[in-house]
Amino acid sequence: MAGAISQAAFCLAYAWTARRRAWPAAVGAGCLAFALATLALARVAAPLGVLALVVFATLAAAVRAMPPRRDESGVATTPPPWDLPARMVIATAFVIALTGSAGLLGPRLTGLLAPFPLYAAILTAFAHALDGAGAAASVLRGLLVGLVAFAAFFMVLAATLPSAGVAAAFTAALGVAFVLHGGALWVLHRW
Repeated sequence: MAGAISQAAFCLAYAWTARRRAWPAAVGAGCLAFALATLALARVAAPLGVLALVVFATLAAAVRAMPPRRDESGVATTPPPWDLPARMVIATAFVIALTGSAGLLGPRLTGLLAPFPLYAAILTAFAHALDGAGAAASVLRGLLVGLVAFAAFFMVLAATLPSAGVAAAFTAALGVAFVLHGGALWVLHRW
């Protein structure tokens, strides 16, 4: 759940850097912000209620802190034929690298790194390269809104798993996540 804070740091750093720089610099800034937030969080152990408040407040603040929307044509370019295979190869390589290093990192740091916005970073970088910084910011804005359901899933799971058991805890967490994802889609559609 705390990893959502690191994801918010990634989103903000990427979106603000993308306004002036190309996608490689923006990805680098996002990754650096994610790493710094993760290192800071690795030293923090807060009770579940406090952590939940901090995570949800951070996500709300991050949505507000995103760069303002620029007027853009709204016409997306047609991706080149290599686009989808390139995304698949890059995503697979990162997943293999993280999985392979899990034993060296330990369970706490691996848990904080697991929510690295791998697919969002790939989607954002490709949107940035093909359609500009505004398209990248839109992807990141959607990620931030969707992170509410992500964090709520883990909050409910952490709160219910010890007492309710695996099946009931996952059912409750999935139910909350589905409701919040529906709300996030509604919010994004209204935007």
